[in-house]
Amino acid sequence: MKTLVLAAVMLLAVVPVAAQAPPSASAQAAQAAPAQQATPPALPSCPELAAALQAVARNDARLSDWPNLARYREANRSLATPGAGEARVVFMGDSITDAWPQPRFGAFFPGRPYIGRGISGQTTPQMLIRFRPDVIALRPKAVVILAGTNDIAGNTGPMTDEQIQGNLASMADLAKANGIRVIFSSILPVSEYHVRPGDNAPPQTTRRPMARITALNAWMKEYAASNGHVYLDYFAAMTDAKGLLRAELSEDDLHPNAAGYAIMAPLAEAAIQTALKK
Repeated sequence: MKTLVLAAVMLLAVVPVAAQAPPSASAQAAQAAPAQQATPPALPSCPELAAALQAVARNDARLSDWPNLARYREANRSLATPGAGEARVVFMGDSITDAWPQPRFGAFFPGRPYIGRGISGQTTPQMLIRFRPDVIALRPKAVVILAGTNDIAGNTGPMTDEQIQGNLASMADLAKANGIRVIFSSILPVSEYHVRPGDNAPPQTTRRPMARITALNAWMKEYAASNGHVYLDYFAAMTDAKGLLRAELSEDDLHPNAAGYAIMAPLAEAAIQTALKK
C-alpha cells in the first residue's frame, strides 16, 4: 500500500499544472535567469507498480477474509455426509498440511477417508475460526491438528506460548464437545542447512527458535495425556544429532519433502488408529 501511494504522489509531482494568469515582469525576469532544476523522482517501473497493485489486492483479500473461510467453502458444501461406519479424519493445519496431498509427495493416505484442510501460512487463531466449518461441519471421527510454527514466526503478529496453547486447547475443546477425537501433532523441527549464499533472510532457526518448538511440543504431549487426546510425535523421528530437522528431509529447512512426508505418514496413521480406539 505504501508503494502504491508513493507511486501516486510521484505521478502527481510530474503532472504539469493547469494554465494560470501570465506571470509578472519580475517573475519573468527571474525565470529567465539560469537556475538549477531539481530532477524529478523516478517513477516506478511497470513491473514494480504491478507488484504493488498485486500486493494491495492480496492484502485487501486477507483483510476481508482473514481466516480464509472461502478457501474450502465450496469443497465443504460438495462433500457428502460420512457413510455408515466411515472413519473420516480431517487434517487441520498450515502449509505442511496444505502441501501434503500434492502428487510430488506421493499419495495422501490412499483408500482412507482422510481430508486435508491446511492453509499455507496460517496461525492458530485463524485455524480456530475455521474449525467449525472446516472440521466440525464435516462430521469426522477424528482431527489431526498440526499448528504453531507460524505463530512462533509471527505470521499474524507476535504470539506468546500461552496464547498458542490457549488456541490449541480451544480447538480440542470444540472437537471433544462434538464427539471428535483429537490428535495433537508435534511442531516439526527446523534447521539452517539450506540457507542460500547471499540470502539476507534470517534462517529458520532464528524465525522459529527450537527452544520454543520443544516447549510447545512438551506442553502438547502433557495436555494430550491429561485430557484423553493422542500426541503424534513427528519431532523425534525427524531430528538429527544436533536436534535440528534432518537435512535430507527438507529443501528449505522448514517444509518436509517427499522423504519427510514418508516418515510422517505411518506415524500419523498409527496415531489415528490409536485415537479411534479411545
